[in-house]
Amino acid sequence: MKIGVAQPHPVKGDIPRNIANHLRLIDLAVSDGADLLIFPELSLTGYEPELADALATTPNDSRFDVFQTQSDAHRITIGVGVPIRSEKGIWISLLIFQPNQPRHLYSKTYLHADEEPFFVSGQSTLRFLGEKANVALAICYELSVPEHSENAFQNGAAVYLASVAKSAPGMEKASKMLSAIAQTYAMTVLVSNCVGPCDNFESAGGSAIWNTKGELIRQLNDVDEGILILDLETGL
Repeated sequence: MKIGVAQPHPVKGDIPRNIANHLRLIDLAVSDGADLLIFPELSLTGYEPELADALATTPNDSRFDVFQTQSDAHRITIGVGVPIRSEKGIWISLLIFQPNQPRHLYSKTYLHADEEPFFVSGQSTLRFLGEKANVALAICYELSVPEHSENAFQNGAAVYLASVAKSAPGMEKASKMLSAIAQTYAMTVLVSNCVGPCDNFESAGGSAIWNTKGELIRQLNDVDEGILILDLETGL
């Protein structure tokens, strides 16, 4: 199984332009034979908490049909970041498209204090991905909560895949945590970050992959868009 993370440069609040850019990166992943591709936190809108109420939508938004079409055509699972409106408030979610299956959500449960004025703790309809159902998802601050990665491991995760929106200092701190998670639980760990302006900071890219020893094996830079793909069978 080949899994990957995308590193886009979101356009603030412009869902149509961001969809088009997502499709370009999905095409790259398909050409590399990827079975799974995850995008950063709130990738379709940019990480813009103050715009979340205006931009929040529902999982069945027809604008996202193109992702299901790609998923079905190329047998690839795709996770895109989007604010989802619920009865209780707005969730920070990954909307998951799987080949010939209904859409699912993975929603952020653990919120940073700065997010609480704009978002609420989310509910998910899916916890694990992959042909062996052993790929656990995390959204940004969740990777900083020890219980989150521990619960993923206890429930059989062999891969921990984090979708984030982080500045350079935030990414440096997160990278140390993700390396430690990989080493502690002997899990393969990947992180997807964006580049460019986000909210009141500059997102610093650095999307990366760590092996089960916690060693960094591949990383993108802090300015360019791109993808990283890992073959779980070969480790390459």
